[in-house]
Amino acid sequence: MGKDRTVYRRDDGTWVNKRNDADKASSLHTTQKAAEDAAKDMLRNQGGGEVTVQGTDQGRFIKKDTVPPGNDPFPPKDSEH
Repeated sequence: MGKDRTVYRRDDGTWVNKRNDADKASSLHTTQKAAEDAAKDMLRNQGGGEVTVQGTDQGRFIKKDTVPPGNDPFPPKDSEH
């Protein structure tokens, strides 16, 4: 899953959009929402995949979303989308 991305907050408060197999961040943002939107846009342009968002609470993952045309073998049954 080389295209998948993670959004997380650095110690300096900057939000990072990073491809999971990359060494460096793809983009840096002042808000979590901006980093998440950038990650989703990049995935749409690359043919889809998963965005995983880490919260500020000890790095716990708070959200995972499949961006079409990604293939989610177990799509969530949520009311968010």
